[in-house]
Amino acid sequence: MKTKRILIFATLFTFLLVSCSGGDEPESGNETKLILGAYTTPREAYGEIIPLFQDFWYSKTGQRVIFEESYLGSGAQSRAIVNGFEADVVVLSLEADVNRIQEEGLITHDWKQGEYKGIVTTSVVSFAVREGNPENIQDWDDLAQSGLEVLTPNPNTSGGAMWNILGLYGAALRGHVEGVPADDPDSAAAFLCQVLSNVSVMDKAARDSILNFENGIGDLAITYENEVIVGRQSGQKYKLVLPTSSILIENPIALVDASVDKHGTREVAEAFIDFVYSSQAQAIYADHGLRVVNPEVAAESESQYPPIDDLFTVQYFGGWEEIMENIFGEEGVYTRAILQVQIGE
Repeated sequence: MKTKRILIFATLFTFLLVSCSGGDEPESGNETKLILGAYTTPREAYGEIIPLFQDFWYSKTGQRVIFEESYLGSGAQSRAIVNGFEADVVVLSLEADVNRIQEEGLITHDWKQGEYKGIVTTSVVSFAVREGNPENIQDWDDLAQSGLEVLTPNPNTSGGAMWNILGLYGAALRGHVEGVPADDPDSAAAFLCQVLSNVSVMDKAARDSILNFENGIGDLAITYENEVIVGRQSGQKYKLVLPTSSILIENPIALVDASVDKHGTREVAEAFIDFVYSSQAQAIYADHGLRVVNPEVAAESESQYPPIDDLFTVQYFGGWEEIMENIFGEEGVYTRAILQVQIGE
C-alpha cells in the first residue's frame, strides 16, 4: 500500500454572540448570559431555536437571555470545556464527549435521566456524492475502489468522524460488505484500512468536511445524513446515498453543573434544555434534516427519511466505554488502521 498523507485542516475557535429577539427592552441589568458549547453540525438549527427561547423566557420572566455560542468539532469542544471553557449547556455529537466532561467532575448530576436519556436529536451515517453519482457509489463496498477520493473528518477532534468509523466498521462486521464475512474482525479491519487509504482530507469537524466537498474536493464525503439534506436545501447539487447498513447517531445535551453554579444560570439552562424537546424546537431540528426524539414531531417528519435495511446502535459494540477502548483506544481497531495507512504497510 502506498503511503497516504492525511491532511488535517484547522478551524478557528469561533464565538458567535446572538442578541435578544422580540419583546420590549427590559430594565437595565435585567438580563443573563447563557453559554452554549456545541458541535458544528446543528449551528443553523440553533440560529432559529435560540431566538424562540429568548422570546419564551422574556415573556415568562421579563428577563433577557444573551447567548454566547461556540461551535467546534465535538471532541474539540469537549476538551475545550475540560480545559476551562465554561459552557453552561453542551450539545455534542456523542455520549463519550459528554462523559469526558463528567469524568472531570464538571457534570455532577445524572445527565441521562429523563424521558429521552439526554438525547436531543439523531441521524445516520450517509454519503454525499457528486451530482449524477459519476462514481456509482451505492454502498460501503464502493468506498474501497482504487482511485476514489474520500472525505471524512478526524476522529481526534470530530464526533461525526467517530460515527463514520463506527458505521463503516460495524457494517463490515455485520456482513454488509462484499467479501467481508460477518463477525470477522480481521477482515472488517482490513476493509477499514482500504477505505482509509482513499481518504485525502481529514478536517477537524464534520461541517468543515462537507464545506470542502462543496468546494469541489473529493468524490465522496462520509457524513451525517442531515448535513447532506441541509446542503441540498441550500441549493447544492450533490446527492444523498444511504448505505444498506448504518449506525444510529445519537446527539446528547447536558447541563454543566460547575459552570451554571458559578454563573448562577441553572434555572435558565434547565429551561433551555426543556425547550429544545418542545414540539416547536424539535420541528426546527427536523427542518434541518435531523431525526428527532419528540414522538409527535418524529411521526410528522418520518416520511423525509428513507428507511435503512440494517440500522444498528452503539450497543452493537458494547457501548461507549468498549468503543473508546477497543476502537479508538491506543491499541484500538481504528488507531492501528490509520497508523498502517500512514506508514504505508
